[in-house]
Amino acid sequence: MLNDRQGIPLCVGLSAANYPDVKTLAAMLDTVPPIKRPLGRPRRRPDKLDADKGYDAGYNRAACRRRGIIPRIARRGIESNKKLGRHRWVAEREFAWLSRFRRLRVRGERRADIHLAFLQLACTLICLNFCLRRF
Repeated sequence: MLNDRQGIPLCVGLSAANYPDVKTLAAMLDTVPPIKRPLGRPRRRPDKLDADKGYDAGYNRAACRRRGIIPRIARRGIESNKKLGRHRWVAEREFAWLSRFRRLRVRGERRADIHLAFLQLACTLICLNFCLRRF
C-alpha cells in the first residue's frame, strides 16, 4: 500500500504470501494517479518516498530516482529505527485503520479478487471518512 503524508491510500495491491513486498515497489509507484496542481503541468508522482529497512535495495532506490522521487529508505545496519519513526507512523496508522474492518483482519477469502475488492472498499471508506472530517 502507498499512502500520502496524511494517511490517505493512493494505491493498494495484493501479492502472494511467499513473494517479497520489496520487489513490488516499482509496480506500485507506476499505479499512482496524477497529482493535480493549480498551475503548470500535473505531477505524476509524489516528491519523496519514506520506507523501512525492508525496502533497502539498490534497485528500489534506482526505481525511485528514475521516476523523479527522492527515496528516504533506512539503510540496514547503519541507520536506527528512531530516525525513520518520525515518518513511518503514518503507514502504521493506515494499517491500524484497515484492521478495523473485520473481513481484512484475518483473510478468509480464498479468491484474491474478492479480497482485493474488500481492501479497495476499505480504502474508499477511509478516504470518505477523511473527506467528511475535513469539510
